[in-house]
Amino acid sequence: MGLGGCIILIAVGAILTFATDWHMQGVNLDVVGLILMAVGIVGVATFSSIARRRRVVMPPTAVVEEERHRHGRDGYGDGYGV
Repeated sequence: MGLGGCIILIAVGAILTFATDWHMQGVNLDVVGLILMAVGIVGVATFSSIARRRRVVMPPTAVVEEERHRHGRDGYGDGYGV
């Protein structure tokens, strides 16, 4: 589950806990909302720790350019066809 899924879990849990006043027999929606928010927060923490570990900074590398030896003439550089 990615970061977006965790944020959706937190939002749905907050809606169930704070914005609804439904009463279902056998299900306490406040507790379900709190559980969803807790799972979302744990997911965000896990995702951020994995993302921090995955982000590796590579040291800058030196770019080495080759110099090509050019002869005074255009054409073959190995001496044939002079």
